[in-house]
Amino acid sequence: MKRVAVYCGANPGKNPIYTQAAIDVADWLAQHHLYLVYGGGGVGLMNVLAERAIKNGTYTIGIMPQFLVDREIAAPHLDEFYVTDDMDERKAKMLSLADACLALPGGPGTLEEISEAFSWARVGQNPNPCAFYNVNGYYDKLADFFDHMVTEGFLTTEDRNKLLFSDSLEEIYNFMTR
Repeated sequence: MKRVAVYCGANPGKNPIYTQAAIDVADWLAQHHLYLVYGGGGVGLMNVLAERAIKNGTYTIGIMPQFLVDREIAAPHLDEFYVTDDMDERKAKMLSLADACLALPGGPGTLEEISEAFSWARVGQNPNPCAFYNVNGYYDKLADFFDHMVTEGFLTTEDRNKLLFSDSLEEIYNFMTR
């Protein structure tokens, strides 16, 4: 594993623990000599993550659709920056550049991105492990829902085991490198 796609909010959230989590992920990437692949934003948790990654000397790759570039919310000083035509192309590019997928807390866009990555993994179109950094129990209800999918027969136990929810970055690292 060399490059991690990190999905996170374009907003910082109300609790400062989420900002700290973005900093912790950036430090974790540096500790393990991993590249950051992310949405390219210079706002919210995306900005916190990228600024800290850059400060740490982490190779940082941003991918952003043109309509967001036009709104001037792209982060400066990235090692690589790709402009896509739309969100679908952005998600595909992020997956193609990454070896693993990690979701920090975020909104519907974050959830869509990591859910699509996991869905593609289930059908063999994404070889990358997928994990949720479950800071402050943010994703507890979602983890329960995935378990409910298994109970109701919409997700196999085998596939459910391909998705990790954890508040430990080291557990996430071990899951991604197994």
